[in-house]
Amino acid sequence: MSIRWTYAFIDRPAARDGRAGDFWTAVTGTRRSEPSGDSGQFATLRADGADACVGVQRVLSGEGGTHLDFSVDDLAGFVASALRLGAAPVAEHEGWSVLRSPGGQLFCAVPWHGEAVRPPVVHGSRLDQVCLDVPPHAFDAEAAFWSALLADWESLPGSLPQFRVVRPPAGLPLRILLQRLGEERPASAHPDLACADIGATRARHEALGAVFVAAFDHWTVMRDPSGGTYCLTGRDPEAGGLGGRPL
Repeated sequence: MSIRWTYAFIDRPAARDGRAGDFWTAVTGTRRSEPSGDSGQFATLRADGADACVGVQRVLSGEGGTHLDFSVDDLAGFVASALRLGAAPVAEHEGWSVLRSPGGQLFCAVPWHGEAVRPPVVHGSRLDQVCLDVPPHAFDAEAAFWSALLADWESLPGSLPQFRVVRPPAGLPLRILLQRLGEERPASAHPDLACADIGATRARHEALGAVFVAAFDHWTVMRDPSGGTYCLTGRDPEAGGLGGRPL
Protein backbone atom coordinates (compact mmCIF):
# COMPACT_ATOMS: atom_id res chain seq x y z
CA MET A 1 0.00 0.00 0.00
CA SER A 2 2.82 2.37 -0.89
CA ILE A 3 2.16 6.03 -1.59
CA ARG A 4 3.98 6.54 -4.87
CA TRP A 5 3.21 10.22 -5.55
CA THR A 6 1.30 13.20 -4.16
CA TYR A 7 -0.58 16.15 -5.62
CA ALA A 8 -1.62 19.48 -4.09
CA PHE A 9 -4.90 20.55 -5.69
CA ILE A 10 -5.85 24.22 -5.50
CA ASP A 11 -9.65 24.29 -5.43
CA ARG A 12 -11.49 27.36 -6.70
CA PRO A 13 -15.06 28.24 -7.77
CA ALA A 14 -15.67 28.34 -11.52
CA ALA A 15 -15.64 32.15 -11.65
CA ARG A 16 -12.06 32.18 -10.31
CA ASP A 17 -10.69 28.94 -11.73
CA GLY A 18 -9.02 30.66 -14.68
CA ARG A 19 -7.28 33.23 -12.49
CA ALA A 20 -6.01 30.46 -10.22
CA GLY A 21 -4.62 28.50 -13.14
CA ASP A 22 -2.91 31.53 -14.67
CA PHE A 23 -1.29 32.56 -11.40
CA TRP A 24 -0.09 29.15 -10.27
CA THR A 25 1.30 28.21 -13.67
CA ALA A 26 3.27 31.48 -13.67
CA VAL A 27 4.76 31.07 -10.19
CA THR A 28 5.61 27.37 -10.66
CA GLY A 29 6.96 27.69 -14.21
CA THR A 30 4.46 25.19 -15.57
CA ARG A 31 1.73 24.88 -18.17
CA ARG A 32 -1.84 23.83 -17.54
CA SER A 33 -2.86 20.43 -18.90
CA GLU A 34 -5.99 19.75 -20.90
CA PRO A 35 -9.02 19.46 -18.59
CA SER A 36 -9.98 16.04 -17.22
CA GLY A 37 -12.74 14.67 -15.00
CA ASP A 38 -16.44 14.15 -15.60
CA SER A 39 -17.05 17.85 -16.20
CA GLY A 40 -13.54 19.00 -17.07
CA GLN A 41 -12.98 20.16 -13.51
CA PHE A 42 -9.37 19.04 -13.12
CA ALA A 43 -6.10 20.23 -14.63
CA THR A 44 -2.53 19.52 -13.59
CA LEU A 45 0.38 21.96 -13.83
CA ARG A 46 3.16 20.37 -15.86
CA ALA A 47 6.85 21.20 -16.05
CA ASP A 48 9.08 20.08 -18.90
CA GLY A 49 11.04 16.97 -18.00
CA ALA A 50 9.15 16.40 -14.74
CA ASP A 51 5.87 15.01 -13.46
CA ALA A 52 3.09 17.28 -12.21
CA CYS A 53 2.50 17.47 -8.46
CA VAL A 54 0.20 20.52 -8.39
CA GLY A 55 -3.24 20.88 -9.93
CA VAL A 56 -6.26 23.15 -10.00
CA GLN A 57 -9.83 21.99 -9.50
CA ARG A 58 -13.06 23.83 -10.25
CA VAL A 59 -15.47 23.32 -7.33
CA LEU A 60 -19.24 23.65 -7.47
CA SER A 61 -19.84 25.14 -4.03
CA GLY A 62 -17.99 27.07 -1.34
CA GLU A 63 -14.87 29.17 -1.59
CA GLY A 64 -12.52 26.30 -2.30
CA GLY A 65 -9.15 25.77 -0.64
CA THR A 66 -6.48 23.11 -1.07
CA HIS A 67 -6.50 19.33 -0.78
CA LEU A 68 -4.05 16.46 -1.19
CA ASP A 69 -4.28 13.56 -3.61
CA PHE A 70 -2.35 10.41 -2.69
CA SER A 71 -1.35 8.28 -5.68
CA VAL A 72 -1.14 4.67 -4.51
CA ASP A 73 -0.52 1.23 -5.97
CA ASP A 74 -3.27 -0.35 -3.83
CA LEU A 75 -6.27 1.95 -3.87
CA ALA A 76 -8.62 -0.36 -1.98
CA GLY A 77 -6.01 -1.06 0.69
CA PHE A 78 -5.26 2.63 1.21
CA VAL A 79 -8.94 3.54 1.50
CA ALA A 80 -9.57 0.67 3.92
CA SER A 81 -6.64 1.77 6.07
CA ALA A 82 -7.85 5.38 6.12
CA LEU A 83 -11.36 4.32 7.16
CA ARG A 84 -10.00 2.04 9.86
CA LEU A 85 -7.97 4.95 11.28
CA GLY A 86 -11.00 7.25 11.49
CA ALA A 87 -11.47 8.83 8.06
CA ALA A 88 -14.99 9.13 6.67
CA PRO A 89 -16.04 8.30 3.10
CA VAL A 90 -17.29 11.29 1.10
CA ALA A 91 -17.62 10.12 -2.52
CA GLU A 92 -16.72 7.06 -4.56
CA HIS A 93 -15.85 7.53 -8.21
CA GLU A 94 -14.72 5.10 -10.85
CA GLY A 95 -11.08 4.51 -9.93
CA TRP A 96 -10.71 7.09 -7.16
CA SER A 97 -12.16 8.03 -3.78
CA VAL A 98 -12.79 11.18 -1.74
CA LEU A 99 -12.37 10.94 2.03
CA ARG A 100 -12.43 13.23 5.03
CA SER A 101 -9.88 13.09 7.85
CA PRO A 102 -11.06 12.94 11.49
CA GLY A 103 -10.41 16.68 11.78
CA GLY A 104 -12.48 17.48 8.70
CA GLN A 105 -9.89 17.79 5.90
CA LEU A 106 -10.83 16.41 2.49
CA PHE A 107 -8.28 14.29 0.61
CA CYS A 108 -8.35 11.88 -2.31
CA ALA A 109 -6.98 8.43 -3.06
CA VAL A 110 -6.08 7.99 -6.74
CA PRO A 111 -4.20 5.38 -8.78
CA TRP A 112 -0.48 5.83 -9.42
CA HIS A 113 0.33 6.40 -13.09
CA GLY A 114 4.12 6.15 -12.91
CA GLU A 115 4.92 9.67 -11.71
CA ALA A 116 8.49 9.78 -10.40
CA VAL A 117 10.30 13.00 -11.37
CA ARG A 118 9.91 15.97 -9.03
CA PRO A 119 9.49 19.42 -10.62
CA PRO A 120 12.51 21.72 -10.23
CA VAL A 121 12.98 24.89 -8.22
CA VAL A 122 11.69 27.82 -10.31
CA HIS A 123 12.53 31.50 -9.70
CA GLY A 124 14.11 30.53 -6.36
CA SER A 125 11.02 28.82 -4.96
CA ARG A 126 9.17 25.51 -4.97
CA LEU A 127 5.64 24.58 -3.94
CA ASP A 128 6.57 21.64 -1.73
CA GLN A 129 4.17 21.65 1.22
CA VAL A 130 0.48 21.57 2.07
CA CYS A 131 -0.36 23.06 5.46
CA LEU A 132 -3.40 21.58 7.20
CA ASP A 133 -4.98 24.24 9.42
CA VAL A 134 -6.49 22.25 12.28
CA PRO A 135 -8.81 23.56 15.03
CA PRO A 136 -7.34 23.10 18.54
CA HIS A 137 -9.78 20.41 19.69
CA ALA A 138 -8.88 18.16 16.74
CA PHE A 139 -5.13 18.69 16.51
CA ASP A 140 -3.89 15.67 18.50
CA ALA A 141 -6.27 13.27 16.76
CA GLU A 142 -5.41 14.73 13.35
CA ALA A 143 -1.66 14.42 13.99
CA ALA A 144 -2.14 10.81 15.10
CA PHE A 145 -4.25 10.04 12.01
CA TRP A 146 -1.75 11.33 9.47
CA SER A 147 1.19 9.75 11.29
CA ALA A 148 -0.55 6.36 11.23
CA LEU A 149 -1.90 6.59 7.67
CA LEU A 150 1.47 7.70 6.32
CA ALA A 151 3.37 5.14 8.33
CA ASP A 152 6.51 5.18 6.18
CA TRP A 153 6.75 8.99 6.41
CA GLU A 154 8.46 10.77 9.34
CA SER A 155 6.27 12.62 11.83
CA LEU A 156 8.36 15.24 13.62
CA PRO A 157 7.93 18.39 15.74
CA GLY A 158 7.94 21.60 13.72
CA SER A 159 9.87 24.80 14.34
CA LEU A 160 7.16 26.06 16.75
CA PRO A 161 4.94 24.20 19.25
CA GLN A 162 1.83 24.63 17.09
CA PHE A 163 3.41 22.81 14.13
CA ARG A 164 3.90 19.14 13.26
CA VAL A 165 5.75 18.07 10.10
CA VAL A 166 4.96 14.84 8.28
CA ARG A 167 7.86 14.36 5.89
CA PRO A 168 7.73 11.90 2.98
CA PRO A 169 10.41 9.48 1.85
CA ALA A 170 13.00 10.88 -0.57
CA GLY A 171 11.66 11.50 -4.05
CA LEU A 172 8.09 12.41 -3.19
CA PRO A 173 7.30 16.04 -4.00
CA LEU A 174 5.14 17.26 -1.11
CA ARG A 175 5.34 17.24 2.66
CA ILE A 176 2.55 17.98 5.12
CA LEU A 177 2.59 20.60 7.87
CA LEU A 178 -0.10 20.43 10.54
CA GLN A 179 -0.79 23.78 12.17
CA ARG A 180 -2.82 24.08 15.36
CA LEU A 181 -5.08 27.09 14.90
CA GLY A 182 -5.60 29.62 17.67
CA GLU A 183 -9.39 29.43 17.35
CA GLU A 184 -12.10 26.85 16.80
CA ARG A 185 -13.15 26.96 13.16
CA PRO A 186 -13.53 24.38 10.40
CA ALA A 187 -10.41 22.63 9.13
CA SER A 188 -8.86 23.99 5.96
CA ALA A 189 -5.59 23.76 4.04
CA HIS A 190 -3.31 25.97 1.99
CA PRO A 191 -0.15 25.58 -0.13
CA ASP A 192 3.30 26.68 1.07
CA LEU A 193 6.31 27.53 -1.06
CA ALA A 194 9.90 27.14 0.12
CA CYS A 195 11.79 30.30 -0.92
CA ALA A 196 15.47 31.14 -1.19
CA ASP A 197 14.50 34.81 -0.71
CA ILE A 198 11.00 35.55 0.62
CA GLY A 199 11.20 39.25 -0.29
CA ALA A 200 12.16 38.58 -3.90
CA THR A 201 9.48 35.91 -4.27
CA ARG A 202 6.88 38.19 -2.70
CA ALA A 203 7.73 40.97 -5.17
CA ARG A 204 7.43 38.61 -8.12
CA HIS A 205 4.09 37.26 -6.88
CA GLU A 206 2.73 40.77 -6.30
CA ALA A 207 3.65 41.65 -9.87
CA LEU A 208 1.50 38.69 -10.92
CA GLY A 209 -1.47 39.95 -8.88
CA ALA A 210 -0.98 38.42 -5.42
CA VAL A 211 -1.59 40.54 -2.31
CA PHE A 212 0.42 40.68 0.91
CA VAL A 213 -1.53 39.66 4.04
CA ALA A 214 0.91 39.36 6.96
CA ALA A 215 4.57 38.68 7.79
CA PHE A 216 6.05 36.50 10.55
CA ASP A 217 9.58 35.44 11.48
CA HIS A 218 9.98 32.66 8.92
CA TRP A 219 6.96 33.02 6.64
CA THR A 220 4.78 35.54 4.85
CA VAL A 221 1.06 35.07 4.21
CA MET A 222 -0.20 36.02 0.75
CA ARG A 223 -3.50 35.98 -1.13
CA ASP A 224 -3.47 34.86 -4.76
CA PRO A 225 -5.52 36.65 -7.47
CA SER A 226 -8.29 34.06 -7.12
CA GLY A 227 -8.72 34.85 -3.42
CA GLY A 228 -6.97 31.90 -1.80
CA THR A 229 -4.33 32.29 0.89
CA TYR A 230 -0.91 30.66 0.76
CA CYS A 231 2.46 31.12 2.46
CA LEU A 232 5.99 31.95 1.37
CA THR A 233 8.34 30.26 3.82
CA GLY A 234 12.04 30.70 4.53
CA ARG A 235 12.75 27.01 4.07
CA ASP A 236 15.40 25.88 1.61
CA PRO A 237 13.75 25.06 -1.76
CA GLU A 238 16.05 22.07 -2.28
CA ALA A 239 16.35 20.59 1.22
CA GLY A 240 12.95 21.65 2.54
CA GLY A 241 13.99 22.78 6.02
CA LEU A 242 14.99 26.06 7.63
CA GLY A 243 18.66 26.86 7.18
CA GLY A 244 19.12 24.08 4.64
CA ARG A 245 18.05 21.33 7.07
CA PRO A 246 15.99 18.50 5.58
CA LEU A 247 13.15 19.22 8.04
